[in-house]
Amino acid sequence: MERPGRAYRKAALTFVVLLCGAGVFAAWYASDDSQAASPVCRSQVLRGVLPVWARAGFSDPRPRGPYVLSAAGKMAALLWADPLLSPRPTDHNNKILWVSRVKSGSYSDLRISAQRMIGSAKVGSPVGRKLIGGPGPSIIDMPAAGCWRFTLRWSGQLDTLDLRYVANH
Repeated sequence: MERPGRAYRKAALTFVVLLCGAGVFAAWYASDDSQAASPVCRSQVLRGVLPVWARAGFSDPRPRGPYVLSAAGKMAALLWADPLLSPRPTDHNNKILWVSRVKSGSYSDLRISAQRMIGSAKVGSPVGRKLIGGPGPSIIDMPAAGCWRFTLRWSGQLDTLDLRYVANH
């Protein structure tokens, strides 16, 4: 038969272990994509017919290709390299054609602030890029593979999109 003090310590230790386990489970559950406080990085490359508003300049009336739409739908990133690679490949460029859904007589520069993301966590320092004259053709290289959240600013507009860069071995 156990002594009363020992049974109490054993029950208290069991309670602490269960409480810690519940805390670990709660932290894991809260970090799940559906429960995260800030949105996780989602790079969704669509492969098909481009949106009508992003087709200007193509000879095919229904051009197809890989593209990513921004969160608010104001910008499309048409990918001429699929996948995008980091470090930069030697045989081709990470070319992206930026097409604004919001039409303007003249655009201000497209300013890009890119932040590497792991889930909903920011990793490292943001990287800045600028396209003189606004949306159009570009070569955008990122310093590391992973998912990058691009904050886009141009002509009074603001939008975001996520692009994944694959490790170039």
